[in-house]
Amino acid sequence: MKPINRYFVRLLPAVTVLCLFVVQTMPYVRACTSAIVRADATRDGRTLLWKHRDTGHAHNFVERVEKTDSTLAFVALFNAGDVRLQEAWVGFNEAGFAVMNTASYNLAPDTARVRDREGVIMARALATCRSVADFTSMLDSAITCGTMGVQANFGVVDAFGAGAYIEATDHAYKVFPLADAPDGLLVRSNYSYSGGDEGKLGVCRHDNAVKLLATPVKERNISPETFTENLSRSFYDSGAGIDRMEGNERHPADEGNMIPRRSSSASVVIEGCRPGENPAEATVMWVALGFPAASHVEAVTLDSIPAMLRPEGKEFRSPFSTEVNRRRDRTFTRKNKRGKWLFNMDYLRPLMQTERKLSEENYRKGRLRREKRTGSTREEAKTDK
Repeated sequence: MKPINRYFVRLLPAVTVLCLFVVQTMPYVRACTSAIVRADATRDGRTLLWKHRDTGHAHNFVERVEKTDSTLAFVALFNAGDVRLQEAWVGFNEAGFAVMNTASYNLAPDTARVRDREGVIMARALATCRSVADFTSMLDSAITCGTMGVQANFGVVDAFGAGAYIEATDHAYKVFPLADAPDGLLVRSNYSYSGGDEGKLGVCRHDNAVKLLATPVKERNISPETFTENLSRSFYDSGAGIDRMEGNERHPADEGNMIPRRSSSASVVIEGCRPGENPAEATVMWVALGFPAASHVEAVTLDSIPAMLRPEGKEFRSPFSTEVNRRRDRTFTRKNKRGKWLFNMDYLRPLMQTERKLSEENYRKGRLRREKRTGSTREEAKTDK
C-alpha cells in the first residue's frame, strides 16, 4: 500500500504546531454519538472506541499518514478534499493510541477568532501520542500557547488499557477516566458532563446509546458489531420510548432523536490490542463509511486500507462514500410540513439486511487476518476473561 506522504507536522516540533492552531478552518454542523469500552466489558477482551459521526461533511475517506523521524504512522478518517491530511476525525497510530471527538455545546463559548481546531489537534495527537497521558500533556502544551479553539469531548484509549473522555474548552479540560466507570463503559453525545444545563444537545441520542448498551455491558459481551450493526442502525427513540424500525412505520421524521440521522457520515469502531500483542499488528479500525445504516463495515489496519475507502479524483473523496451517499439520498427523498427530512423505511429495511450480511462476512475475514498476524484467537480471550 502506498501511503500519502504529505503531512505538515513532519517539519514542525509539537509545541510549534500547537501554537499555530490559529489557522482558519471552515465551521460546520457537528453532532455525534460515541462510546469507549474497557477490555473487561468486551466479548474479545479488547478496548473499544466508537464514533457515529454526524457532520456537514457528507463525504469522508480513510488514509494512512507515514511516520517520520519525529512522528508516528497512523490511519484516520478525513473529510473529502483534505489533501494535506490536516484534520483527523477518528483514528489510531502504530503505538495503539486512538482518538476521536464529539462536539460539545454546553461548555464555555468558543473564542470567536480561534475555533474548530478539534481535527487539527487529533491529527497532531495521532502523530505524537503513545498514551492517554501523552494526550493530556499535549493539551497542556497547547493551553500554554493560548487558546486551543475547541469545545469537545475527546475520547482516547491506548495500548496499555487506559481510556478516558477529556472534556475540553479553549483554556481547560476535565478528565473522566475509563477506569472509574463501574461497568467499564462511558458514553458521550453533544454535551459534556462537566458543562451546564444550557446548550445541552444530543441528550436523547446519549440515552438511546445507554439503553441499547445496557444488556451487552451487563453480559460483558460488547463487540464492534454492537455499535456498527446495532446502535448505528437502531431507530430507537428514548424520548418517545419506541423503536421506529418496529411495526409498520414507513416515514418517520429525522428529529435528531435517533442515532442515525441524515447528517450521519460514518460509524467507526477502533478495537485495540490485548496485553502482549504488537499494537501496530493487532489494532483494527472497523469502518462503515457514508450513511451508516445504508453501509457495511470494512476492516482497516495500519498496513492495509481497502481501496474503496481511500481518496481519489479531483474532489479527493472515497468512491464508496459517494456510493453510500447516493443510498442516503434515496433514503431521504422528501420533507414533512415542518421541514424535517423523512426516512424511507420501505427502502431502508431490506437494504440494511443486505449490508448487515456484508458486514458479517467482513468481520469474519478481518478477524482471521488479525489471528494470522498476532497468533491469538477469540477463544483465548474467553479463557483469559
